Amino acid sequence: MKAVKTIVWLGMLTLFISTGSFAQNREDSENTETLKNAFEDKFYIGTALNAWQVSGRKPEEIQVVKKHFNSIVAENIMKSGRLQAEQGKFDFDLADQFVEFGEKNGMHIHGHTLIWHSQAPRWFFTDEQGNQISKEELTRRMKDHISTVVGRYKGRIDSWDVVNEAIEDDGSYRESKFYQILGKDFIKLAFQFAHEADPQAKLYYNDYSMSKPGKRDGVVRMVKELKEEGIHIDGIGMQGHIGMSHPELSEMEKSIQAFSELGEVSITELDLSVLPSPWGDAGAEISKNYEYEDKMNPFPDGLPEDVNRQFTERYLEFFKLFIKYQDKIERVTLWGVNDGNSWKNNWPVRGRTDYPLLFDRQNQPKPIVDSLINLTR
Repeated sequence: MKAVKTIVWLGMLTLFISTGSFAQNREDSENTETLKNAFEDKFYIGTALNAWQVSGRKPEEIQVVKKHFNSIVAENIMKSGRLQAEQGKFDFDLADQFVEFGEKNGMHIHGHTLIWHSQAPRWFFTDEQGNQISKEELTRRMKDHISTVVGRYKGRIDSWDVVNEAIEDDGSYRESKFYQILGKDFIKLAFQFAHEADPQAKLYYNDYSMSKPGKRDGVVRMVKELKEEGIHIDGIGMQGHIGMSHPELSEMEKSIQAFSELGEVSITELDLSVLPSPWGDAGAEISKNYEYEDKMNPFPDGLPEDVNRQFTERYLEFFKLFIKYQDKIERVTLWGVNDGNSWKNNWPVRGRTDYPLLFDRQNQPKPIVDSLINLTR
């Protein structure tokens, strides 16, 4: 009788232990259901951080970042107009906090962006009298800015967008102030200065509408020319400002194939707008803005279920493509943490309500998050 009781007791103990272990394993399993773990053996999954997040004023959003992402990029705080608003006076406060956050949490850190015409400080191209500066002076100012910024974070920032948006959709060079003063050599000089400042950092060219054949050909031609001159370029960033009907997936695939022959590919600035576009393509020319009309803001109170479903299916199409080329793609980076802090709410039409990211305005994961995790299994 005693032996029987002992067997029963041992059986109950075993059941208790196994049940407890099962509960623990279940909890551990739930804790690992994150985007960064799902894509761990494929590519970095990243997000852009804004000033409020970096400075600690949005802790609930930072928790989402820590849980789901393993790569970060600064949305605006590392652009030249923010870092050096006045000539020779650098403000690295927020940039330092951004880098320290990435280091503390073991993240891949990407710098954005060293040379970009759109948010360069006004003084960059003129002298004290307001006259346009010479080639030599612009070269000196570029070198000073790039050397100071990249040098400060040498060995700490993994990769940089060295030049941003220098090619037009037809493949020609953009007639920016950099181009007007230095010609296309400003691109070569920027990469030279960045590589000199940190030879170990990966250097990228970054642009939007990269699925368009004209732009694709222009970027390929430019990068080939630079590489033939011995310029160090590691990869090409394809901005992912996409819509529900553009770009065509086949054209996106052609661009991934073409760019991967020149180096690494990263999908950058990814967001999926569900709102109508004034011009119907995937452009991101921030100088273009349009007046608000109600018809351009069809979902101010939330997305209908059918649009939510289309949104999920559209994102899945692109991520299936990214997974297909995972050996070519280094990282996929969302342009923001949640819908509420996406730039798409105010561009190209100010005051709209858009839903372009993976987390809603309450920082809750949308159905697409589970769908992406399931996609990787």
